[in-house]
Amino acid sequence: MTIRRLGLAALMAIATLVLLAAGYASSGGAASHANTPEAAVRSLYDHVRTRDFPGAFRYVAVASNTDVERFTRDVAGRDGSLRTLSTLQDVNTSVLHENDTEAAVRANTHWSSAVGSLYDSRELRVVRENEDWKVVWPSDKTPNVPPQVLALNFLRWEIIHPAAGEDWGAQNAEAPRVRILNMTPLQHDLGNGLQGVMILGEIVNEDTVPGFVSVTATLLGANGESLGQETAFDKISHTLLPREVSPFRIDFPGAKLADIRKVTMEPTALLVPASADPVIGVLHQRIETDARGHKILKGELVNQSGETVNIPHVIATFYNEAGKVIWVSDGYVDHALQPQIPEPFQLEVRDDMGATPRFRVTVNQYTIERQGA
Repeated sequence: MTIRRLGLAALMAIATLVLLAAGYASSGGAASHANTPEAAVRSLYDHVRTRDFPGAFRYVAVASNTDVERFTRDVAGRDGSLRTLSTLQDVNTSVLHENDTEAAVRANTHWSSAVGSLYDSRELRVVRENEDWKVVWPSDKTPNVPPQVLALNFLRWEIIHPAAGEDWGAQNAEAPRVRILNMTPLQHDLGNGLQGVMILGEIVNEDTVPGFVSVTATLLGANGESLGQETAFDKISHTLLPREVSPFRIDFPGAKLADIRKVTMEPTALLVPASADPVIGVLHQRIETDARGHKILKGELVNQSGETVNIPHVIATFYNEAGKVIWVSDGYVDHALQPQIPEPFQLEVRDDMGATPRFRVTVNQYTIERQGA
């Protein structure tokens, strides 16, 4: 009996030591060494994937001039930004160049979020520290804006209900008048290698009150049969103020333009309360070519209001010389917009468009409700 108890105690002690060793390694204690630049980058992101940010920081070089708190805010997000609602799914790395003391590694990351998949690409500098390789993480360069008084003067529309218990949107009131200005079906790559048909166009709120708008498209075949029905989902500015115009894009994965005889469009609108605030400025818009040889639209967003915008959503509409919509591209900025502080954005552009296509950029915003607001 005593021998059995001693054997059980020994087994428990060994198991405890194994678990402690595994925990030590997973926290980066024994596994914070990287023998190659690519291993350093992958190890950093492996810890980010498990949200072990102190462990990831062990792969950050001293030359980064940052600390674990600022590193965590940059990687995990803050202020209710989209990054705070995202999880790293995958990372692909490639060494751009390398010598005995430093290297450049490109990291392409795939994140899952509340609005779908997000993709990011960074070219990271990796340096040798003693016998290990460490990542020079770009330090947070957000400026400290001094306190200031901001006078707000913007239009706002409210709905006064005659009785309590009304639903969101005034369904018992006349809907705002909206109209589709133009519509174009197009066979094209929908992204991530998916082929299909997209419906591009613009919709206008012709009324004197704001509306929550949506657009539904139905594809009809040669015999009038339905080939599919989709909505614009988030590729549209849903809340339109009076006389405001929004682009829309509706994707039909797998559809073929040759099979379509007719497209029926159904715009809908609800009367909703709305505000012209926050105003988000779009600065320094330009089209560039990235490292992969693809065209991208770059610029900066400036929140001109006095409150944080948690999730900015950028939509770009491209036109031909006749003013016809030929492309709609959209993307989310995974950093919150602080008042008066510029935040960069970039969107993919069709490579077959001209060198200087006409375009217009609009910004949707999603803000966390604040108590007392």
